[in-house]
Amino acid sequence: MNFIQDTVFERQDYTSAPLPLAEYDNCTFNSCNFSSANITGIVFSECTFTDCNFSMVNAKGTAFKEIDFKNCKMTGFNFSISDPFLMTMQFTECQLNLSSFYNLKLKNIRFKKCNLQEVDFVQADLTNALFTDCDLRNAIFENTILEKADFRSAINYALDPEKNRLKKAKFSLQGTPGLLQKYNIDIE
Repeated sequence: MNFIQDTVFERQDYTSAPLPLAEYDNCTFNSCNFSSANITGIVFSECTFTDCNFSMVNAKGTAFKEIDFKNCKMTGFNFSISDPFLMTMQFTECQLNLSSFYNLKLKNIRFKKCNLQEVDFVQADLTNALFTDCDLRNAIFENTILEKADFRSAINYALDPEKNRLKKAKFSLQGTPGLLQKYNIDIE
């Protein structure tokens, strides 16, 4: 496999000409289009993606190690089929609606100002995760490890404390209805 290091990719369209199979280390991708592209088996290490479109990308077996996503459109991104080994990512101002993190170990993951509507977090380990100013409307949490996770500035979440591990998780007083939704009670 080729090794590409310290390279900046600007305004590339990988829907027509695929990104070559390689290991990309400390690379920067700015305003690139990966929409519906096939990035199967590619290894990304310490890379930054800014203003990129990953909607409906095929990332089967793709490795994401210490990755920064900034202002990226990632609708329908199925991270659960990516290579889970040493997977670490953080997201800032990203659109992640309908994406899946099913069954992934993502301790210390950071989401800042992200749209996470209808995202699948089922059976994921999100220990010490941070959801800063995120919209979690209809996100699915079931058998999810959320110990020490911080939801204090997140909105629209609904999760069942009986079906998730929440030890030492942090919530705002305004967010407590999202913990009690299953009981169909009114809180004023």
